[in-house]
Amino acid sequence: MVDVRYDIAFRLYPYEKVPDQDLPPKRHPVVIVGGGPIGMALALDLGRKGTPVLVLDDHEGVGQGSRAICFAKRTLEIADRLGAGQAMVDKGVVWNVGKVFHGDDQVFEFNLQPEGGHKNPAFINLQQPYFEKFIVDEIRKAQDDGAPIEIRGCNAVTGLTPTADHVVLTVETPDGPYQVEADWLVACDGARSPLRDMMRLSFDGRVFEDNFLIADVKMTADFPTERWFWFEPPFKDSGQSALLHKQPDDIWRIDFQLGWDIDRAKELKEENVRARVDAMLGEGVAYTLEWTSIYTFQCRRMQTFRHDRVFFAGDAAHQVSPFGARGANSGIQDADNLAWKLDLVIRGLAPERLLDSYSEERVHGADENILNSTRATDFLTPKSEISQIFRNAVLALAREHAFARPLVNSGRLSVPCVYDGLSLNGPDLLDGPERTRVGAPAVDAPLGESHLLDHLPEGFTLLCIDAPAPDVEAVDGVPLTHLSLSAEGNPLLAERYLGDAEGAVYLLRPDQHVVARWPAVSADEVRAAMQTALGKDAGCP
Repeated sequence: MVDVRYDIAFRLYPYEKVPDQDLPPKRHPVVIVGGGPIGMALALDLGRKGTPVLVLDDHEGVGQGSRAICFAKRTLEIADRLGAGQAMVDKGVVWNVGKVFHGDDQVFEFNLQPEGGHKNPAFINLQQPYFEKFIVDEIRKAQDDGAPIEIRGCNAVTGLTPTADHVVLTVETPDGPYQVEADWLVACDGARSPLRDMMRLSFDGRVFEDNFLIADVKMTADFPTERWFWFEPPFKDSGQSALLHKQPDDIWRIDFQLGWDIDRAKELKEENVRARVDAMLGEGVAYTLEWTSIYTFQCRRMQTFRHDRVFFAGDAAHQVSPFGARGANSGIQDADNLAWKLDLVIRGLAPERLLDSYSEERVHGADENILNSTRATDFLTPKSEISQIFRNAVLALAREHAFARPLVNSGRLSVPCVYDGLSLNGPDLLDGPERTRVGAPAVDAPLGESHLLDHLPEGFTLLCIDAPAPDVEAVDGVPLTHLSLSAEGNPLLAERYLGDAEGAVYLLRPDQHVVARWPAVSADEVRAAMQTALGKDAGCP
């Protein structure tokens, strides 16, 4: 039987026996194991491109509990491209302001998006089950339009056998086991990845000696829609730090730092959780406990995210501490990175070595996230007397002196990864703004009543701003769409893409990262940059 490990918030893909279970193993171009946000986003992206994909999940829907709640602007932009972004923003709680306290005293506050001209906010708070539901809703719409996506609930993978040109999976169901074959397999099965264990692959890094209690509390409260973080909070038995976030449906997420040597079962007893929450909220505040959990900080990753025909994405590939909102956000970037590469390779439009760049780029992103997460964790949980003295001195200075505030680290919040210096990058010949340099994701900008990212088509795009477009409509069978704009009347477009230049041409990948940019460009230069981005350059791993 399939093991049921958690309660379901939304039953989205009930188990149904399929004919494959009584037939010899059927080959699928792509099989994704794990129906969380990463696996479903990848399936939706591939299916919308026309690549057949099968998702196997060991449950029938989305698990209870908030888990990931902070979704960054880049994730919302990716979700927009997939069709789910507006539903997320409409349901989510938008916030830009965070406040940091030391004891009773406010140290400072920050604004994550002080500038305007972006369609999406810096962050929304939205419980993970809603995120997954909105993605599955889009999958159902795509299926109605003919997208070749199949989801099988209560299909738990219990065995994996790699071969030279495919992978054989053994799948357990309520009606017994059967086998599935995959040309390409993507493991999106979480931090405890059974597939990673089946392949006996390492997952190396640090486990921090601290535990944090999560409590989802339902209440009506007058707290503003902000991120509040306390170092050495004044509430009784709240540990070294505490965090308060508002979520939809009058749910508030509270985190308490408990320390290392704890009795987990004791701490999760309702009366003990309530004692901590009561101390924070004050006597007489009415609330209900919706969900509780205890987690331990871990910063780990696999050595490489590609193993022949098996890829790892999301928490299965890398894990970071939750302060900073880097887990789900970086996982969605994994899916965004892998989908277009798999699609082009499967269709014979790019060489297989393009797939190695998935690991190259996303390991780069994971290392950046782990570095920032480790620094935040070390600041949050000083392990020596001198570290504690340093941290408290920084907090004391930050109250009055702006120079000390960048040193305060309550979890540096997720920003999109820039693929600086990596193998798919073309030339950067424009003396333009750093934020739109080669390797960076495209930055949004207002265009009258609309926004730039809404105008970017699927696939490769040649963005021409007050510059002529060379006559290139495809490279080696891969279409190239032209988007010609003017900076006249669009000052933020000029600021973010031209700088002091009079005009510019940007080549953008299907995941909206900048391949190359020029003040002006020839058709041959565009073709060369496209071939580099397709993995046809000698420098591709």
